[in-house]
Amino acid sequence: MAFRLHRHVTAVTTDTGMVILNERTGHYFELNATGSASLTALLNGASQEETAHRLTAGTAATPAQAAADVNAFLADLARRGLGSLA
Repeated sequence: MAFRLHRHVTAVTTDTGMVILNERTGHYFELNATGSASLTALLNGASQEETAHRLTAGTAATPAQAAADVNAFLADLARRGLGSLA
């Protein structure tokens, strides 16, 4: 499944990561480089598993931990009304 931001949400890449703006509420969220890379991969069609695999490249993180982190990240974005799995 692909992840998509809702229509009322704008994402902009910054020097240090990404900022996501919920245009309905005016709330914005700043992502670090890892969050930005993860969201970019997901928005470009990478699966949760592919994104988790990318997170483990060159790190000591385990695939299971990376998968749990990606799932938690997506759940948090959905809980905040920013996007959903399509």
